[in-house]
Amino acid sequence: MKIATEPIGSIPRPQYLQNALAAYASNEIKQDELDRLMNQAVEETIKLFEDTGSPVITDGEQTKPSFVTYPVHGLSSLAQDGVVIPFADGHTRQLPRLTASPFTYQSYASSYLTKARSLTSLPVKQSVISVSALSLLYPADGLPGYTREQFIADLIDEAEKDIRACFDAGAHSVQIDFTDARLAIKLDPSKELLKSFIDMNNQVLERLDQYKNQIGIHSCPGGDHDSTHSADVTYADLLPELFRLKAGSFYLEYAAETDRRMVLELIQANSDPSQKIFLGVTDVLNPRVETPEEIMDMILEAASVLPVERIGTTDDCGFSPFADDTSTSRDTAFAKIRARVEGTALAEKALGL
Repeated sequence: MKIATEPIGSIPRPQYLQNALAAYASNEIKQDELDRLMNQAVEETIKLFEDTGSPVITDGEQTKPSFVTYPVHGLSSLAQDGVVIPFADGHTRQLPRLTASPFTYQSYASSYLTKARSLTSLPVKQSVISVSALSLLYPADGLPGYTREQFIADLIDEAEKDIRACFDAGAHSVQIDFTDARLAIKLDPSKELLKSFIDMNNQVLERLDQYKNQIGIHSCPGGDHDSTHSADVTYADLLPELFRLKAGSFYLEYAAETDRRMVLELIQANSDPSQKIFLGVTDVLNPRVETPEEIMDMILEAASVLPVERIGTTDDCGFSPFADDTSTSRDTAFAKIRARVEGTALAEKALGL
């Protein structure tokens, strides 16, 4: 396709996998049975992705416990009473808290990628979590004998290893999930926290400059159970800082924005001409499936402000970033993806590409 189109990442897990995860948590099934059903879900998800006509796919994050905690799943030095993230509808998510040193990843995203690539001939994109999000695992009152500075140094080493391994395993692109960007402004309106998060992520990106054009940053207001944690933070507050990140692409929530023209103008004013902008053209929190014509119109509007060669399309967010989020059905998720692919093709035709 002349206009690149890529998914964000997660797809709702099938009901049998939801049931298996619950059964495993209550010791009703063993790990080998859970693994079998996870592998089945990955295979089915990749086939459904292929059926949408998507030129680039993911594994749907079927085997990740969540988009944020996958690297530390199984780490023994964690307590479950870490930072609490409140959502607009009243529900919360709680991060774990690190209790001992040293900090190391337990799982690397390349393991998901290798499995997916064995099941398809299509290019596979891999998402990883930002170092800034994982920095929230360090306790506010510190750890004896393990300073925050030491922790951050270890975290940056592990994040570099995670991304580099994805490219070694043949990733088409790597997307860093920086959904904590808007949250940082909500927690600290002075933007000092956001600036520190951006500087932290840039330390990783600077080590991976050779892959700059294959690395993208995903930013959204956090989607979970059809709610968000920071939609009240505007792009006017975020974008001037966000584009300081040393990445080649940005995957931005867009379809759910109320003033899209303003968003386009902010992108034009604050981004570097070398940065590719993937605009979300499907609202993952709205169960209504967009028509390809509606998506085409969004792209044509974007092309009236941004050079068309800088525009790509994506989804506003993942459809199920946490494994237990069933607020969107698999059928709806794939219908929206198909509409995105078809709408992007319509826009190419309308633009004479």
